[in-house]
Amino acid sequence: MFFIKKIFLFFKRELKLFFRNIVSIFSNILFFFLSIFIFVFALGADEQNLKSIGLGIIWSLLVLSSTLSLRKFYEEDFNNGVLVIIHMRGISYELIVFLKILSHFLFVQVPFLISIPVASLLFNLPIYEVYNLIFTFIIGSLILSCLSSMSASMNLLNKANFSIGGIIVLLFSVPVIIFSVGINEVDSDFKSLINILIGMALIFLGISPWASAAFIKLALRNK
Repeated sequence: MFFIKKIFLFFKRELKLFFRNIVSIFSNILFFFLSIFIFVFALGADEQNLKSIGLGIIWSLLVLSSTLSLRKFYEEDFNNGVLVIIHMRGISYELIVFLKILSHFLFVQVPFLISIPVASLLFNLPIYEVYNLIFTFIIGSLILSCLSSMSASMNLLNKANFSIGGIIVLLFSVPVIIFSVGINEVDSDFKSLINILIGMALIFLGISPWASAAFIKLALRNK
């Protein structure tokens, strides 16, 4: 019971941080929409052209927007010693990372779900593609949160060039984009591609806590 209370207090703190940094969340969403408008104006008024490449553009911009929050993942808690304090209260670094991934998914990625239908309207996407986009984003954004965790923890050791973390996320998110967009192909096997995305999410959920915790411990040792 006491352990569950610790988890509750952790998420309560993360919720407070979310409201404190809500301007940053809105900035990420604003960046997403401005990028959408730029692409729409650049591609012109050809409705068929917008439909054909709109899904890929939306997914790519969702990935780019999620990389904007990398600095918020661990750096502040690392610098002020909060990660060590939470660990001293009886929560392992692996569990801290896992909870951080879930909180990043809930408080950073989920708000983008509101913007997806609006962005789909700008590209005139069919309703079934919008449904598929929302469904695949729920799975894919969890993978992005895992990737963000690993890259952000690696950047604790490399403060000279923080863009490397974004490059890592962009590189490993390519398969997520490929499978998510491929679901809407006429001859695609929807169930198989969804199973692949779920499998990728479970693999990264299994790897990320251990990898990120190892990087955090190494960063604390060399702090």
